[in-house]
This record gives sequence, C-alpha cells and structure tokens, in this order.
Amino acid sequence: MDNSSDSQEDRIPWHTAFFDAIRMELEEYGGAFEFIAEHQLSSQPLRIDVVIIKKAKGVQVKKNIAEIFRRDNIVEYKSPDDSASVRDFYKVHGYACLYAALEEGADMRDMTLTIVQSRHPRTLISHLRETCRYAVAEKLPGVYIVSGGMLPIQIIDSRRLSAGENLWLKGLSNRLNARELWSLTSEIDRRGSSPRLGAYLDAIVRANKRSLEEAIGMSDGALTVEKIFERAGLIAKWEARAEARGRAIGEAQGETRGEGKGLEKAARNALAEGASVEFVQRITGLDAEAIASLRSQ
Repeated sequence: MDNSSDSQEDRIPWHTAFFDAIRMELEEYGGAFEFIAEHQLSSQPLRIDVVIIKKAKGVQVKKNIAEIFRRDNIVEYKSPDDSASVRDFYKVHGYACLYAALEEGADMRDMTLTIVQSRHPRTLISHLRETCRYAVAEKLPGVYIVSGGMLPIQIIDSRRLSAGENLWLKGLSNRLNARELWSLTSEIDRRGSSPRLGAYLDAIVRANKRSLEEAIGMSDGALTVEKIFERAGLIAKWEARAEARGRAIGEAQGETRGEGKGLEKAARNALAEGASVEFVQRITGLDAEAIASLRSQ
C-alpha cells in the first residue's frame, strides 16, 4: 500500500534522499568518485540530478549499478510514484550533450547516462528498441543496458535490485514494510551514518508512516528508532517545522502568542506526520493527556 502523502506541505524531498542513497551505494570506493547534486548547466534553470565524476582512472568498479561508469556520469532520478517517459529520456540525453558542450574537459566518449526509477521501464524500453533501434538487455537484475547510441546508457529499476547489494536504492521507497524499515535504520546506526543520511531518513520515514509504528516496536534497549532520528537531526527538523506551522496557525487566527517550544514543538510536528500518541509520548516525555490536547488543536 502506498504510504506517501499528496499534499504540497508534506512533499517528500526524494531527490535529496536519492543523493544520499547513491553515495552510500558507492561508499566502498572511497574517494574514487566526486558527487555533485543538482549540477547547474547554465544560468538558466537546467540542472542534472546527480553528476558522478570518476576521479581515478585506474579504479575498477564492480558495483552492479556502476559497471558502465566512465569519467563523467550523468544520473537522472525519478521518485517512487514517477517514471521516465520518452520525453524525459530525450531531455536527459540533451543534458548529457549540453554537459559535453559546456563543461571543461568533458568528452562524450568518456560519459555515461543513468536513469533510476522504481518501476519497470516498459514504455521507454519499447521506444528505444522500436524507434531508436537501440539494443536493450537486462544485464543484471534491475539493470537494463542500452547500446547503439552516442554514449553508454543504463536504466535501473530499483525494485528489482538486490537488497543485499543495493540496500540504499532498494530502500528509497514509499512501500517499505516494518521489517525493511527497521533493517535500514539498524544498518544506518551500525555504520554511524545517521548525520550523513538525514535527508534519506526523513524521506523514508515520512513516506512510510504506516510502517513506522511497527518498526518502533522492534526497538530494543540498546537501539531505538527514536535515537536514530535524533542522531540524524530529524527531531530538530521536526521542531523547526512545528514552529513554522505554529506561526502560520497563529497568524491565521490573529493570535500573538507562540505555539510553545522544545518538546511541544516536536510533539505537534510528530502528530502532524501521523505518529500515534504513544510514540510521541516516548520521544517527548509529555503525558498522554497533553499530547491528545495538542492533536485536537
């Protein structure tokens, strides 16, 4: 079942989360790559989602999602409820051409193009085969290699990737069950990566609200989901959101008083994110009656 929200206020920053995920997928290669988010091609609003620059020529990359990588690698990401259309493909291909034309030292012969999405690219693959006359083959589970064009291209269906090899991209979903969410947060804590993955955690938690409560129930004394949130800075972010919402409510009602501080702010925002009274009580220490009154306001 889809856990995502459609409201403008709750729009989830999937692209920022994807930037975290792709870095973690290639973490084992250390300094071999440089990652650039929303690379601006010109003074106009033309931005590539991610550019991955291979800095060391001698590094052999065996990672399934990066075997085709060359020096400059253009990556387009589609959020879980989106997919790359034929028009999107030509747009991103155009970005690659602009990158080759505008970037110092860029060479189309040393570039690749990757499209990542969470569904089978059936329509796009059909177009590439029948109209463009490209060869398309699923070289590895979820990794479709497109050959016959100006540069190597791959389309990745993250749902078909192995959780063992692609934990971070596989987890970038709005359909995680409680066990999957718990495994992700546990691995993040094990690596001590919470501060680096704030955007990633924020996205998957907000997108999988219905699985969150059950995942919290899997917590033990040494490790809790709440602790991971705190280490990632999410509690502070919730407080900031609550403060902003409180100001908006106060202005709308013509009130001069504030909406409270500290734990009350976190409680308000956690409730707005769909958390239960029991969960809010655990992370704030407020009594259930006070939390229930916040919910009714």
